[in-house]
Amino acid sequence: MNLNLSLLAVLQGLFLTNNVVFIAINGLVGLMLAPYGWMATLPVMGYVLGAALFTAPVAWAQRWLGRKSGFALGLVMAIVSALLCAAAVYVGSFWLLCAATMLAGYYSANGQLYRFAAGELSTPAFRDKAVSLVMAGGLIGAVIGPNLAARTKDLAGAPFAGAYLALAVVAGFALLLLAGLRFPHIPEAAAASTGRPLAEILRRPVFIIAAGAGALSYGVMNLLMAATPLAMQHVGLPFSDAAWVLEWHVIGMFAPGFFTGSLIQRFGPLAVMAAGAALNFVCVGIALSGVDLHHFTLALFILGVGWNFLFTASTTLSFSAYAADEKDRAQGALNFLLFAVMALSSFSSGVLVTTQGWSLLNVGSLFPLLLIVAGLAWLSRLGGRGAVASAGRG
Repeated sequence: MNLNLSLLAVLQGLFLTNNVVFIAINGLVGLMLAPYGWMATLPVMGYVLGAALFTAPVAWAQRWLGRKSGFALGLVMAIVSALLCAAAVYVGSFWLLCAATMLAGYYSANGQLYRFAAGELSTPAFRDKAVSLVMAGGLIGAVIGPNLAARTKDLAGAPFAGAYLALAVVAGFALLLLAGLRFPHIPEAAAASTGRPLAEILRRPVFIIAAGAGALSYGVMNLLMAATPLAMQHVGLPFSDAAWVLEWHVIGMFAPGFFTGSLIQRFGPLAVMAAGAALNFVCVGIALSGVDLHHFTLALFILGVGWNFLFTASTTLSFSAYAADEKDRAQGALNFLLFAVMALSSFSSGVLVTTQGWSLLNVGSLFPLLLIVAGLAWLSRLGGRGAVASAGRG
């Protein structure tokens, strides 16, 4: 870990702080302001829908402004959107809240590129570990996020407005740290290279599985995580318990980052992804077994670990699907699919948990998990490591 990767890990952690606070409070603020209860998670959906819509502008900004200036623009958007969220709470406007969280999606789409930047700033031999260790920086979000939400939600005169204002401060601090990050100069010839058409990249089996598994793993995780505060409130558990559960969930998401890269190097990305899918099935089983605090805590912790295995391994798998001069369009496509699935899961989460209940929502999550397993079996049948090795340009 050099200075660049260390700073990226901290930036990842501050980015996840934003995500965790949004997940912890957006559904509850939505429930407080929404005209109808089933609309409670629309602000959560707005966050990920905005990220999906902004993937192309983010890719354009990263290509023409460069990594560093592109990341800085994302942090400015984070500050503006957090202030607008606070304003929405003060004036009691549900639709302003939805618009503000949609704008915050720019930061979400931008921050998802930190993991790719980690791979680009490391040697090929260290790439798996670099991605994994930078993602482990999300532990900062695990510790700060839930506690920040719980301790600032009543500090600004309106419920949860203080938490949004605190996020603006966090993004400002991240902007200061970004000044110390150094990216290598890209020769003009390489920057101007067009590479293969996106359609050709999208047809590669390794890209299909990397993109599909990454998006579906995030979708399942988001489906269950976004519904958890609402489900816990429904059974009479306080917000402090929900913050505790989310803290352990995010610890599960990022603590494995210290060794996931080593597992990928030893067993390959497909095996690690399969282990992640298995852990997701365990999570659903625990969630269906009861609604006490320990059920929520253990289920969400295991969900986090399963997500880490699936998402980290799918990210490292994706590097073999495109060349360096194709990264902007390929990573844009990866993130678009990711956020499109997350937008659907965010909306479904609120509708299912408020109309059908926590149990049915968990049963519904089994379908995308089965799709992931089927995709991994298909790629393994095509040759596993051989399919991965032959996925690059040539």
